Amino acid sequence: MKTGIIGSGSMGSGIAQVAATAGHEVLLYDNNPDALKRAQAQLEKILARLVEKGKMKPKESDEIFGRVTFVDSMYAYKDAGLVIEAIVENLDVKKGVFEQVEDIVPHDCILATNTSSLSIASIASACKDPSRMIGIHFFNPAPLMKLVEVIPAVQTSPETRKRSNELIQSWGKTTVTAKDTPGFIVNRVARPFYGEALRILEEGLADAATIDWAMAEIGGFRMGPFTLMDYIGHDVNYTVTETVFQAFYYDPRYKPSFTQKRLMEAGYLGRKTGRGFYDYREGAQNPAPAKDKKLGEQIVWRILVMLINEAADALYLNIASREDIELAMTKGVNYPKGLLQWADEKGINHCVATLDRLYGEYLEDRYRCSPLLRKMAREGKRFF
Repeated sequence: MKTGIIGSGSMGSGIAQVAATAGHEVLLYDNNPDALKRAQAQLEKILARLVEKGKMKPKESDEIFGRVTFVDSMYAYKDAGLVIEAIVENLDVKKGVFEQVEDIVPHDCILATNTSSLSIASIASACKDPSRMIGIHFFNPAPLMKLVEVIPAVQTSPETRKRSNELIQSWGKTTVTAKDTPGFIVNRVARPFYGEALRILEEGLADAATIDWAMAEIGGFRMGPFTLMDYIGHDVNYTVTETVFQAFYYDPRYKPSFTQKRLMEAGYLGRKTGRGFYDYREGAQNPAPAKDKKLGEQIVWRILVMLINEAADALYLNIASREDIELAMTKGVNYPKGLLQWADEKGINHCVATLDRLYGEYLEDRYRCSPLLRKMAREGKRFF
């Protein structure tokens, strides 16, 4: 089957590599010829490195590369069975692309967007036949991350949903289904990992290095929030937070941070610019964490309970199933365990009491307890 990918940035190129590895003939399009050349060189380099490390035979590498055609026109998609768009997070631009591509592809071609936070229904509204439009959200880097969120719009047909799930699973990926709401599962549930860490920093309770140390060493997370924000890039991470905040009608739970906004405005975007919360320039000295176990445990629990509350609310509002929420957070952002399982271990009553204490202290809606957690505490229930 021919698969078209629109956008040759790191995400588009990564999806192209995944599809080609699964045996698809891939047509990678970008309206910028230089970006297309860079993508071609980068893919060659990645495949060569996999051969070097012994993870792939030279013949397999050549076959994968041979299945990717770098095209300068979307008319190459005239007999594609699937087209995935992976371009800038701008609603009008995405709608314009699908208006164009819909007239080129066959009538049974699935049209998919890799958006991380925009409305699938809104993008689908640009199509004459929105029933074949769906969200297929990969995580970066696409070849390494197992999880893919599949997001049907209200217009998406059951057939499109079924075919999309089967197809992505045949590529060796784990799929979860999410309701078409801002941030879907991962980018919604993960917001407090950044937001509450930033709040703790702004209150002066601990510095970035100490919070990162606590979350990694005590919490068991692969990276602390500030290291991760620097890695993702503040332009990307802040924009997702702001998009989710606006899309949720300015719900205080998703409120962005001025601290992160100022870094973005200064051009301190993290690793890619050499400065963010940490200084990555040659010879730079970064502060050491204050390894205070009691403080560290307080930091971990405050961030964790906010994550648990968000996961519980996603279940309460039928954003996804209990199993898919757990899968999304362990496979999509590599959390050490599922948040609902963690809630059971910590005790639902303890979660509710902590959130009520925070709400009593701050009188801010960001700390409101999910009705599901409160009901479960009252009835003595567990998630599992």
